Amino acid sequence: MSYTFVAQTDRGRVRANNEDSVDFDPVSGLAVLADGMGGYKAGEVASALATGHIKAELSRWLQASGQTVNVRHIRQAAQSCVANANALILASARANPEHAGMGTTLVVAIFCGPQLILGHVGDSRCYRLRDGVLLQLTRDHSVLQEQIDAGLLTPAQAAQSSDRNLVTRALGVENAANLELNDFPVQADDLYLLCSDGLTDMVQDAGIAATLRQRTTLDQMARDLVQMANQNGGRDNIAVVLVRASEAKRPRHFLARLLGRP
Repeated sequence: MSYTFVAQTDRGRVRANNEDSVDFDPVSGLAVLADGMGGYKAGEVASALATGHIKAELSRWLQASGQTVNVRHIRQAAQSCVANANALILASARANPEHAGMGTTLVVAIFCGPQLILGHVGDSRCYRLRDGVLLQLTRDHSVLQEQIDAGLLTPAQAAQSSDRNLVTRALGVENAANLELNDFPVQADDLYLLCSDGLTDMVQDAGIAATLRQRTTLDQMARDLVQMANQNGGRDNIAVVLVRASEAKRPRHFLARLLGRP
């Protein structure tokens, strides 16, 4: 399996600064997205610390481990890198009064062969489009999701709630990172979307699915998603990462190449 990555972020139409951060490494099959919060520009610090540290450390580990690494070891490495990022954010908040109270959500996706190891903290999400069907792979760590799970709110009521941005987990607010990790099989032609709530608060799943079904270039789809969020109000920063899975091309045998055969 081979993977193609594209990322885009935008401050939206209301916020003066951008507290979302994205990064990816195609060589190691890694994508990271974070949505910062807390204090003037402190959210930017938290999200940048998270994506920068996790991308640098985890991609280095993945490349050094090579093709023999298994899912259990990848999960352990992801947990360790996220825990270290959590400690960095906490240390920065304690050392700098202007950073006090900062934190960030996180989505980290590791594509290893025909497998996705997916971790998240907070309400930033990962979706998969397969055979035209959009599925949310993450489950929000939020007050609203807990109320939905308890039967106190319907999803339609939750969409109108003023509490939709209250998360129950975030990096940089507790000593434990509380990373949720899950594994998913990957198929050729799958399309994955990592995004902050600046997209999902402004664009319903049906609109996201319609955009991803267009099967244009990843760059164009990313621009379209950001544009839709802004057209619907752009009340928050917007971040998206798109990852397309393709069947890896096998090198032709020398004799076949010589004879011009496929």
